[in-house]
Amino acid sequence: MMFLRAYIKSMRLYYAFVTGIAGWVGVSFYQFLFPGKVSYFHSSIILAVLFLSWGVNQIFNDYLGLPEDRINAPNRPMVTGELNAKAAIWLSSALLVGVLVISFYLNPWSIIPVIAGVLLNILYEYAKAWSLIGNLVFGLSIAMCTAYGFLAAGPNPDPVFTPNRICAFVLVALLNGLMTYYTYFKDYEGDRDAGKRTFIVKYGLNVARRAGIVGAFLPTLTYCLFLTIGWMKLSEILFMEQFRFCAMMTIFLQLWTAVLYYRSPVGERTYFGLVTNIRACVAGQVTLIAIFNGSLALYLFSASYIFIGFLFDMYKDARA
Repeated sequence: MMFLRAYIKSMRLYYAFVTGIAGWVGVSFYQFLFPGKVSYFHSSIILAVLFLSWGVNQIFNDYLGLPEDRINAPNRPMVTGELNAKAAIWLSSALLVGVLVISFYLNPWSIIPVIAGVLLNILYEYAKAWSLIGNLVFGLSIAMCTAYGFLAAGPNPDPVFTPNRICAFVLVALLNGLMTYYTYFKDYEGDRDAGKRTFIVKYGLNVARRAGIVGAFLPTLTYCLFLTIGWMKLSEILFMEQFRFCAMMTIFLQLWTAVLYYRSPVGERTYFGLVTNIRACVAGQVTLIAIFNGSLALYLFSASYIFIGFLFDMYKDARA
């Protein structure tokens, strides 16, 4: 029981909505294209995989990131020895094999984003040393959840790749790359001492916090670019009112996140700013769902906003 408690604590489930909603973009779009083709049981299995995927992969991240975690988060279970690292890796590996088996029965093609996501997750720990490349790798790893949700929902549509689907994939990757950029502020000292040349370590806090303000506008500007070149169209937004609401809330949360880290780029407040940062990322993903399912988007926006705060409140130790 002590091992399981430490394992669940290390999963940091307040992040689960990041992978869960990213994948639900794909599932809900498939349901929109093929109404009635995805059963509740089928959806529940995919949802469980998506929400647990963050935590299972987080164990690998903690193991690979032990050197900097000894500085940034000395109270984490794997650092303190509360969580046996080898046993945790074996458990996560076994769960990963289970996900591959389940995915094969859902749709063999859905195995591809699972494997790609795991490999990108491992690469991420090394890519952190390559400035913004690390953020790109992280964003792509989470976007694999969107691809997984779409493919696991049913047989592949023809064609699989269309401009609007590619745009959604890019936007999910961008939202998550931006989200992880802000998380680096709390890890600044540990990353610096461990030789991880993140953008913040390489260029310093003053440049990084100003870049964070600029970065807050990137998802909105990218979406506008897609509209301009015709890859996405306003006429395709079926629930405009719900879309506008989610979009405005997303923009506010993104800007507020940037302001929080601009005002407090170091110290304990960089940890507690995570809750706003995560909400901003998830809200951006919900906005994509609002394009074709307004009611679901509003439900997800409300539920995710509440439960991210509820779960985060269980992790009061900024050094864990």
